[in-house]
Amino acid sequence: MDDQVIQRVNANGTQIAYELHGEKSNPIIMLIHGLGMPMTAWPITVVESLVQKGFCVLRIDNRDQGHSQKFDHLNMPNMVWQFMKLKMGLPVSSAYSLLDMMKDAKGVLDALDIQSVHVVGASMGGMIAQLLALESPERIKSLTSVMSNTGNPKLKGPTHAVSTHLMTSPAMHSPEAKMAYHVKLWQLIGSPAYPKDKPGLELYVQSLMDRGMSANGTARQMLAILAASNRQARLAELTMPCQVIHGTDDPLVRVEGGIETADAIPGASLHLIKGMGHDLPAELQPQICNLITELVKSTEAGMKRAI
Repeated sequence: MDDQVIQRVNANGTQIAYELHGEKSNPIIMLIHGLGMPMTAWPITVVESLVQKGFCVLRIDNRDQGHSQKFDHLNMPNMVWQFMKLKMGLPVSSAYSLLDMMKDAKGVLDALDIQSVHVVGASMGGMIAQLLALESPERIKSLTSVMSNTGNPKLKGPTHAVSTHLMTSPAMHSPEAKMAYHVKLWQLIGSPAYPKDKPGLELYVQSLMDRGMSANGTARQMLAILAASNRQARLAELTMPCQVIHGTDDPLVRVEGGIETADAIPGASLHLIKGMGHDLPAELQPQICNLITELVKSTEAGMKRAI
């Protein structure tokens, strides 16, 4: 595929950018990433590995990021006041919801005439993937929730260092300032057992910046997360094969969130990876790709036996 050609579809009334890698006749794995992340947050090495294993990979830019539609025309609630309301147990105001973002993802499948997929969601993408499986179970063959949680407000939050950095209002007026902010963020949330050197982080962040990152879009997505309902009880409704992958050393979405997700889904398998933080280090990509592959292949085999 020509990487210079931006492909978009009208999904849920929103222009959503997407990429398809591999043969569409193969089992399709849909990759949904997290807060503030364009599709290139999924390393191309992960995409290529899954394609080489015989799958078609569909990755998307969530609304407000990458080449998907921005929502800058919407009023931006006061973030400090919204966090205060959250602490007081009051409803948080958001421009749109995680459910809206889930409908975007489903709308991409509709527009591309894809009947069903194996969905893999990371962080906020895991939340969206869970909602997709709950709201449209007939479209989801299997679910892999990576470094995500149930939305239970009682779960432990990010570490103090991560929270402080996320609440900082950096001077984003230059590419250099933006680069420094995001490199520092990945240094804080990255896998302690598999640290990436600064030049490597800069290359990764540059790939995200090149695709397109919106600070206001990230804030709107954050409010969508904070305003979302607790999915813990509803996850018991899921009947498709599911697995949870989580790092034991995740400082952003704590490992307890992954454990609770697996406990909430009947029959879900839990894979805790020692030394992994809130990223996909090169050293762990083969293991993660193998876990995805095993679930997809076993699900496909089970579906064939059921025919």
